[in-house]
Amino acid sequence: MNAHVLLIDDDTRLTAMLHDYLQGAGCRVSVAADLAQGRAALLRESFDALILDLMLPDGDGLDLTRELRADARWRSLPLLMLTARGEPMDRILGLELGADDYLPKPFEPRELLARLKALLRRAVPHEDDALLRFGRLEIDVNARQVRVDGRVRELTSYQFDILLVLAQGAGRVLSRDQIMDALKGHPMEAFDRSIDVHVSRIRAAIEDDPKTPRRILTVRGAGYVFARRQDAEAA
Repeated sequence: MNAHVLLIDDDTRLTAMLHDYLQGAGCRVSVAADLAQGRAALLRESFDALILDLMLPDGDGLDLTRELRADARWRSLPLLMLTARGEPMDRILGLELGADDYLPKPFEPRELLARLKALLRRAVPHEDDALLRFGRLEIDVNARQVRVDGRVRELTSYQFDILLVLAQGAGRVLSRDQIMDALKGHPMEAFDRSIDVHVSRIRAAIEDDPKTPRRILTVRGAGYVFARRQDAEAA
């Protein structure tokens, strides 16, 4: 795995261990001990992924997540959040702000590596992918862009992949487990309901007309279904 990863965490023992472990897996790893160092590194170098702790000496990792997702330069940077907080709402908030995945401390280095590989794998376009069109909505898999009426709508890398899974199974009800299985490498705790959080964000990005029926429908007790056509497109 050839990737440049930025690790922002103030736990020196943990960062030393992860630095050696990830480098042994083929990664180039840069370490920052706080938000200030992390911001400086992001401005100085280009990274393929970010591993970010929530609790840092000079602030909260959620603040940096919010900043990155508001800036076009880092909006699609794969972001894995680390948290020692046990509350599900902290994790949900991180996902709502744009984190692609989270990992509670303590964790096994092998699991972090598996999740990191999954994020990096999905960030690489494949030549045999196509442009999917559904009325006003276009999903450009090679460019990893979502457009409505030709205008780009911003999604995180993880949200883009959820939308793609749903769109490729258009007309078919997919359970949350099926969606997570299709994404590969993102085992989420059942109580976290992370898929629901991401689907809500996707809807906000692609369903901008309140007069138009929803593109992603909730099937109570079953999951979600992506509508091939909306009423306005039926003609």
